Amino acid sequence: MATDTWSPHGNKTAGESGPSIRDHPLLRGDQPKPPTADDEVAVVVDEVPTARLVVIMGTVWIGVFVGAIDSTIFATLSGPISSEFKSLSLFSWLATAYLIANAACQPISGRLTDIFGRGPGLVFSNLFFAAGNLICGLATDQYTMILGRVIAGIGGGGLMSISTFVGSDLVPLRKRGVVQGIGNICYGSGAMLGGVYGGFVNDHTAMGWRLAFFSLVPPAVISAILVSVLVKIPPKISNKSYVSRIDFGGAFLTVGFLVSLLLGLNAGGNLVPWRHPLPITAVSASVVLFVLFWIWESRARQPIIPVRLLVNRTVLAACFANLVCSMALFMAIFYVPLYLQVRGYSATDAGLALLASPIGTSVFSISAGLIMKRTGRYQGLAIADLCIFTVGMAVLTTLDENSPLRLVPSTFFFTGGSYGGMLTITLLACIAAVDHSQQAVITSATYLARSLGSTMGVTIASAIYQNILKARLWERFGDQPGAADIIRRVRDDLEEISRVPPGWYDGVLKSFMEAFHGVWLAMLTLALTDLAAIQVPGFD
Repeated sequence: MATDTWSPHGNKTAGESGPSIRDHPLLRGDQPKPPTADDEVAVVVDEVPTARLVVIMGTVWIGVFVGAIDSTIFATLSGPISSEFKSLSLFSWLATAYLIANAACQPISGRLTDIFGRGPGLVFSNLFFAAGNLICGLATDQYTMILGRVIAGIGGGGLMSISTFVGSDLVPLRKRGVVQGIGNICYGSGAMLGGVYGGFVNDHTAMGWRLAFFSLVPPAVISAILVSVLVKIPPKISNKSYVSRIDFGGAFLTVGFLVSLLLGLNAGGNLVPWRHPLPITAVSASVVLFVLFWIWESRARQPIIPVRLLVNRTVLAACFANLVCSMALFMAIFYVPLYLQVRGYSATDAGLALLASPIGTSVFSISAGLIMKRTGRYQGLAIADLCIFTVGMAVLTTLDENSPLRLVPSTFFFTGGSYGGMLTITLLACIAAVDHSQQAVITSATYLARSLGSTMGVTIASAIYQNILKARLWERFGDQPGAADIIRRVRDDLEEISRVPPGWYDGVLKSFMEAFHGVWLAMLTLALTDLAAIQVPGFD
């Protein structure tokens, strides 16, 4: 990662191109130059009073918190929901439908809200999020559930990224570390509490898991109403029409690349063999679409993502760190609770085991923001965070059928905390490396890396888990009477583990543990890769 810094007193250095934010014409009271036919002017608003800023950001962070809850609520609800629909082998689809839509929509949210405004973007995102969760609560089969997750994911993608754009618009760079740290607390706490909340509602309410989705609708609607009144940030000024400023080609190629890639990874080895035409075609199409996306965005006048910014070593390092850390962490968030439920713990117990993580996220995020505000440096912090993250992943690889439950909370305090610190560090480093007019789109790129990483992490973990589990079960019991039906039921319904024929239980449990161990090793490998990559020449 680059060693460029910014001054905590507001003056930019090599890490941030252009004049200080205090020197911007609008902050001096000057009028912006009128836009030319092909240009846009970013309207930089005056600093708002602290009390009003707290109200605005608090309203925006409501959406961040509930969106983060929804991103991980399946961590403990996957077992009950998939078992009810008799589709535990479709777990990765149910879990990643939200994340795929989330990842596909985040990169275009920056550009669209540059054109139409942050307020309208947040209203749209909140309403879509509410509608998707309402559909999930009413779902009677897995296909309706997947549809609801996609719609909620479209809204959730906007809630995550647009909140950061609002902070970038309203808060000077010198103060943004602490504000971003608080935002990451909302995100990290919501993500870690999602599993706890889902498990508690499922185990202790008459409506079960459906109430978990219904209860997310009112906060989203309230947030939509409040942001429509409070968030009055003007969009970029241009002489061109709204439609002509939208990079439709870039949006299509971005969404097409992401959906094709994740569809192929999710299907291969899980629903169909890797040699099946579906994963081969989908992954191949994603490669072609990515090349076309890069060529198109390199030539577009007003691209969805200015790809030239991605070759900046600080931006590249930040995106890579977000991608790989998110892959590893979301593997843990989704599969550690499932591991605990296989061992016989309730959904509530599995969720509570992750409860220490939001505390760690709060401590690390605020600490990172304060240190960066004081020193203006981020490379050393990034390396220290990744070291802690890697040690935490190493500890998780020791989990087996005999591991004490108390090992999980203490480990997640440090892994979740270091992840929250990493989000603050990388985003602030990335924002400091570009001009103010590009901060929204480059923030979208970091959020895309985060969402893509979380989706790929769950998808790859599912492929590892399902392939090892199926192989081990067939190795141990393939010659037993009725093996095909019993193995199918065990893979689709956790309750079937306790109903297997005499002599099967120990072997079934051992097969599950071997499948989980494959996921743990993948998590550790990703953490080590990120730690090594962040220090290679070009990232220093």
